[in-house]
Amino acid sequence: MTIKKVIVQLHLWLGFTSGLVVLFLGITGCILAFEHEIRSVTEPYQYVAVEDRPYLPPSEVKKITDKNLADKTIHGIAYRQSGNAIVASFYSLEYYYLMYLNPYSGEVLKVKDMSSDFFRIIINGHFYLWLPAEIGQPIVATATLIFVIMMITGIILWWPKNKAARKQRFSIKWNAKWRRVNYDLHNVFGFYMTWVAIFIALTGLVWGFQWFAKSVYWVSSGGKEMIEFYMPVSDKLAESNLEAPAVDVLWQRMAKEYPNVKVLEVHIPENDSSAIEVAANPDDDTYWKADYRYFDQYTLAEIPVTHMYGKLGEASVADKIARMNYDIHVGAIVGLPGKIIAFIASLICASLPVTGFYIWWGRRKKAAQVKREVSQAAGLLPLKQEQVPVS
Repeated sequence: MTIKKVIVQLHLWLGFTSGLVVLFLGITGCILAFEHEIRSVTEPYQYVAVEDRPYLPPSEVKKITDKNLADKTIHGIAYRQSGNAIVASFYSLEYYYLMYLNPYSGEVLKVKDMSSDFFRIIINGHFYLWLPAEIGQPIVATATLIFVIMMITGIILWWPKNKAARKQRFSIKWNAKWRRVNYDLHNVFGFYMTWVAIFIALTGLVWGFQWFAKSVYWVSSGGKEMIEFYMPVSDKLAESNLEAPAVDVLWQRMAKEYPNVKVLEVHIPENDSSAIEVAANPDDDTYWKADYRYFDQYTLAEIPVTHMYGKLGEASVADKIARMNYDIHVGAIVGLPGKIIAFIASLICASLPVTGFYIWWGRRKKAAQVKREVSQAAGLLPLKQEQVPVS
């Protein structure tokens, strides 16, 4: 077999093994591309009327949440720009809830069980195929890796041999028969999509395989090992002279340091030795730009960290690339235009297994027809009634 025939067979059989998963990931990816925009329209409890009075501090918010979800442990309290509700989060391995509150009065606007949230369900399908994580994640990651190989082999097969062929590779011949249109849809759209989808796929592999995530970090950092996330600890023996709850003091301090921040989230310490994490994000549509700060819950002394989730200004290039992973994956890294591009790329990705299967089926059908005609010509098969020559 020639090299091209080997690549054709590789492309074909890899498509058979991963096609259904790629189709599913493409469709769910389209849905997730505009999650933020859809939520802003369909979830009115995210918004409140602006009032001329101060927001409730975290300690007061916690008292309210403890009354409404007494059996759940609060994780963090997110303050957003004026006109937006406070969002308190509760999650563990067993549950995930969000509570929306009026920041002025503390009125509970919505308690949401995220296990029944539409987008959360789609995300679980996109990441795990709604299977246990230890089963679904390797399947999705493997299909994504196969898809990356298919994009590479697809480009090789697409590559034109000469100038005449080159003219046909960049446009679709819409006035041709459906079989030719389908062929062009697969090849032309596949070519244009590859240059975007490769980033979507590679960022997906970062989540899917630890070895891949560590390899990307090692390359982008110039040979350094990625440090896993850890939560710093507070000194339980330290003497505390605080006159107000630590979370309130830090919330006020960080609000002054970040006056134009769009999201300021205070994380409630899990136990008496945990540090208090405060995240300040200047952009409520992405995640990578946030500053993550950690403080001793007794002395409020800031605790430096060596993992990637610290201050953005102190992060290395490799840390920033790692933090950008989700925002690159959904296209949010370049705003709404990026989301539109990611949506279109995901839609085309979903179409490729379908158009590819139709190409294979058409060729298989044509090959069977040619084989039959050859057999008939050789006298090995009886002619059909309409093919019998008239004497």
